[in-house]
Amino acid sequence: MRTTHRSIIVVCCLLVLLSACSSPSLTTSTSRERGTTIYRFYASGPLLAVAWSPDGKRIAAAGFDGSILMWDALTGRYLFSAYGHTNLVSALAWSPDSRRIASSSWDHTVQIWDAQTGRHLLTYRGHSYMVFSLAWSPDGTRLASGGGAWDPTVQIWNASTGRQLLTYRRHTATISSLAWSPDGKRMASASFDTTVQVWDAMTGKGLLVYHGTPQHVWVWAVAWSPDSRSIASGYGDGSVQVWSAETSQHLLTYHHHTQGVQAVAWSPDGKYIASGSQDTTVQVWDAATGQQVLTYTGHDDDVWSVAWSPDGERIASAAGAVLVWQTT
Repeated sequence: MRTTHRSIIVVCCLLVLLSACSSPSLTTSTSRERGTTIYRFYASGPLLAVAWSPDGKRIAAAGFDGSILMWDALTGRYLFSAYGHTNLVSALAWSPDSRRIASSSWDHTVQIWDAQTGRHLLTYRGHSYMVFSLAWSPDGTRLASGGGAWDPTVQIWNASTGRQLLTYRRHTATISSLAWSPDGKRMASASFDTTVQVWDAMTGKGLLVYHGTPQHVWVWAVAWSPDSRSIASGYGDGSVQVWSAETSQHLLTYHHHTQGVQAVAWSPDGKYIASGSQDTTVQVWDAATGQQVLTYTGHDDDVWSVAWSPDGERIASAAGAVLVWQTT
């Protein structure tokens, strides 16, 4: 059965009831065996988004209460919280230099923060409805944000001034996920209209439309391979499909999840894909063969977000709490 916007809201409300902590907290483990949980980060509300800084030093998380929380990735020490959103935060994106972090929210805004202090820098108000997805360009000059339901647009705007540069209007439903090509020239946008569309990030010209198989299933997540050649997309039927970014030719389908896949991320070296699912697992698998390498079962709720450490040795995943665990 297809997920609805109402069911998303119900899940978020249930996560609030399940949350037991009233302030940011941490549990740790000294073990570094593969698949072992190193840190568990908790907050006053469920954490639905997580992002690892490009320099590897910090982990940011956000969720239902609208705050952005920052931890030291090496020690697990809580650093600060930033407040400004009036509804849940749906996605986070770091600037390539790790100096700023952006947050998209159901309050219809995207906000940019100083990642060292939590100081608010800029608010983007170009969307007329909830903002579901967010991605920072590889050169650090632009942000792309994707709207929900009644505003199914992707808007690209100047990350320093907030000036809107381009609006892409070819989707017909919520923009669930966004990914820039590594060279910053193309954008891949995933949507609940069941397509992934690849288009020119400077002109908005459509280049490819990938429909997936079967074609009636929502697309929850999209990620571009580090070598620019392939794209992975996660689906509501529990599959992840990998396909050519140049031709849209289907390359392989990963079928080991039992419920919808809401997050996908390539390892920094491009050899593996991590996929987070409503079945509460994160699975790591070979991007070329689809062979399963590791299944992480530390979560008790739907996995909404997954992020690799820049060295590829750990993964942070958000499912109410944020868990950091060893992959090597």
